[in-house]
Parts: sequence; structure tokens; C-alpha cells
Amino acid sequence: MHAFKPLGLLTLPPLFHASLSTCRLVPALQYPQCSAPWTDFRSLGRSQFHIASTRASHSSANPSNTTYKIGAAFVGKGQTFDFKQNVFAFEPTRKSSNKHPFTGRPASGQDAFFISSVGNGASTAFGIADGVGGWAESGIDPSDFSHGLCRYMANRAIAFHEDHLGARQLLERGYQDVVEDKEITGGGSTACVAVGDSLGYLEVANLGDSGFVQLRLNAVHYYSNPQTHAFNTPYQLSIIPPRILARSRIFGGMPLRDFPRDASVTSHEVRHGDVLIFATDGVWDNLSSSQLLKIVSEDMSTLNAWQTGGKGTIVGNDLEALTKEGVIPSKEDISLQTRLAKVIARKAKAASQDRRRDGPFAKEVQKFYPHENFHGGKVDDICVVVAVVVGANDAAG
Repeated sequence: MHAFKPLGLLTLPPLFHASLSTCRLVPALQYPQCSAPWTDFRSLGRSQFHIASTRASHSSANPSNTTYKIGAAFVGKGQTFDFKQNVFAFEPTRKSSNKHPFTGRPASGQDAFFISSVGNGASTAFGIADGVGGWAESGIDPSDFSHGLCRYMANRAIAFHEDHLGARQLLERGYQDVVEDKEITGGGSTACVAVGDSLGYLEVANLGDSGFVQLRLNAVHYYSNPQTHAFNTPYQLSIIPPRILARSRIFGGMPLRDFPRDASVTSHEVRHGDVLIFATDGVWDNLSSSQLLKIVSEDMSTLNAWQTGGKGTIVGNDLEALTKEGVIPSKEDISLQTRLAKVIARKAKAASQDRRRDGPFAKEVQKFYPHENFHGGKVDDICVVVAVVVGANDAAG
């Protein structure tokens, strides 16, 4: 998360000016709608990693063995994107320890992500978290919170053996584990968490300005809206150290602290051929939903995963094969979902460093703070998780 995002007090002086001067980092892999009146970045044209579903009303149109082929890509703010090192491909058949599904941190800055099977069932949990960079000014590493949150959510998902795991429930359990972790003394993070089941239903809990978009056959089917208290001040889970609370009592103001119950929870029907993109604001501040659609459509069409003809756009017969590593001709053995994550991360990275093209964030700045004369992209950590939905019936799309 951009460092200029206040960790904050509701009475902080110029929230925006502080943010413009610095950018925040992003790590990766465990890997109610916006209440403020600001425009949605995505509609404008908008992790440490840890590996370890939800149901709406049932419809016979959905195959009973929907799967989520998931890949991720990430790059820290001050780093160069490495096509071999900065990627992850989820393989659900890999068995990991319940306690330590993944023990390292990828080079993703303050962003984190997780991907995990849910217990021994057919559901899959995945999501992203973006540490609030402003905590660094108080001597707290923002990445500890976001990476810890993803690690705990991955652990909770793989160890789950009850009837049904909801996205908000998973977020609540992960957050509680972070609060109880004595080594995480403070910090905060946004989060966007999903649980998808084999019936073709996805539940998403989104808190803050990370988010996701659902693409279907050359169209944006759904995109999430950010939750913010004020411009560039997202909803955020947090741990407030006693010394920060004491300081706020002396100087006034109330530290920001939101909870999993504040997350916007939405349910979605997914279909064969859908592409789900979960990303931190390092992507959304630099690429719009329409730009993401163009990026994904170009690759999906080139590989015949989506085919457009006289009857419109349909899902290609080879979609499932393309989600397997090594099928796509490349210098590296990559799958469709990993390729899409790589391309999105690379494009977002390039846009963040482009001083000539105004991205979604720059357009928001110009609208509300024209005196700042802010132009170009917004340099930040970047983390992307891409899920390609594969169902039993190729005609489901």
C-alpha cells in the first residue's frame, strides 16, 4: 500500500499531501460499497505469499466440479519484475503442512497474497492484503501485518473441516490470529478474500482499496468498489499499539481501525471461462478495469481460450489444457493463469513508472486536488492473483 496512506487519525492534517510525496510497497503469496463520495478508480477506466467456497442458491446451469486454476505475480516498488522469480502457480495436489503452508516472503514489499485448498474438500480460498505503509513512520514494519494475515488465512483454510467456510469468516479468523500474535505489535492492512466452491459460486469479502474484477467473454462482468474513509484513506484492519493510543489521547484524533465485519461481502456465480483478477492498489491506481479487460482479452483471444465469431464470443475447447503448465509455448513452462498474472503485473509496473500517461490515481488527484499538479502513474508494490474458472461443461460460458 502506498506509504502516503495515513495509518491514521481522523483529524490528521492534509491527508493527501503526505501521500503524494512517497509511495507504498506491496508483498505476496498465501497468497458495503465505498461510503465516501469519491469516484471509483476502476470505473474511471481502474503479499507475502502463503500457500496452504461459498454457496449461493443452486442452479443446474453450474457444473458440480468447477475448479479455479490460479496463478500469481508480484513485484516490489523498487524492484525490477523478474519473469521467473516473481510468479507463483498454485497446484492443489501439493500437500503442505497445516502449520506452515509457506514459510518465506516473496519480493513483493508490503503486499501479500495466499492461495489454499479448503480442508480436504473441493473449495479454494485465495486473496490479497496490502500493508498500510504509514506505519513505517512509527517504527513498525507494515509488511508484518499483511504477510501475517495471509499466512494465518492460508493456515485456517487448509485446516478447515466444518460444513462451509465464508470469505468474511476466513478474514475474521485470520485477523484474530494476527491480533493474538505477540510478534506483530502493530500495523494495518486492506484485504480482499475469496472462497470459491465446486458448484460455481464465489463469495468475496473486500475491505479497503484492494479489489477484484470478474471478466466474462470479452466483457467486465463485475468489479468491486473501494471502501474509503477519505481520499486515499482506505478501510483497514489494524492493531493499535498502546503508545499510539496514548499519543492520540494527548494530541486528539482517533486512530483508524476497521474490522472484518466492515468488509463488503458479495456473492457471485462463476462460469467456465471466467477470469477473476484480485489485485492491490498498485494495479488499480495504474490500470482501469477496461484496460485490464483489453490486456486479458488479447491473450485469451491469441491463445483461443476465448473465440469470437459470427455467434459472438465463446469459450475455446482447449481452455482447460491451457491452464496446465508447459502447454503454452514460452521460454518458461507457464500456464494460462500464470501468464495472465505476469502480463498484468508487468503492464501495471510499466504504467506506474510512466510520467507521461495519467493513470486512474492521477485523474483522481487532478479532480480533487488540482493544485498538486500530479501526473503519470503511481509507483507502488504490485500483487496480482488470477483465477481462470474451468467447469465441466464447455458451453457453460
